[in-house]
Amino acid sequence: MNDVFKALADPTRRRILEMLKERDMSAGEIANAFSIGKPSISHHLSQLKASDLVQADRNGQNIIYSINTSVFQDVVSWIYGLKEQEEEKGKEDKQ
Repeated sequence: MNDVFKALADPTRRRILEMLKERDMSAGEIANAFSIGKPSISHHLSQLKASDLVQADRNGQNIIYSINTSVFQDVVSWIYGLKEQEEEKGKEDKQ
């Protein structure tokens, strides 16, 4: 889960995820939306892949990136679990 939070901490990677939320894209399409070099975009995509936030599938000569929603579901479940723990602690403190 640490890799997920590290990946989400970067604004460029968050923007890539926002783009992939709309549709699956190739690395070139993603790179065209930014004013940074393709090697930098490649690095960001590698970080997103390493954290399982995106999936990469080869389609001929292109690699198509898509968002991996199951990881987001895990993060939301973890956060929700923290909230429940805090609520239970608050109930115990009032007793």
